[in-house]
Amino acid sequence: MASPEQIQLIRLLLARLERVSVDSYWAHRASGVRGSLLKALEKLETGQAVDGSALKRLMDKGFQILERAAKERTM
Repeated sequence: MASPEQIQLIRLLLARLERVSVDSYWAHRASGVRGSLLKALEKLETGQAVDGSALKRLMDKGFQILERAAKERTM
């Protein structure tokens, strides 16, 4: 079960991934990770089990995409 802080972080990550520019190389990847995170969040909110290590990898991937998209914008 995820903590309330982790659920809040997932929501923040979802909001940030949604804002990746459609012109960005990373937009398609952001969309895929966002979809997977939405499914995981829905499971968490309905009390279903979610693999914690898979969720952590997914969140890490989301943060990597945000970082790379931000670097792309500054170039």
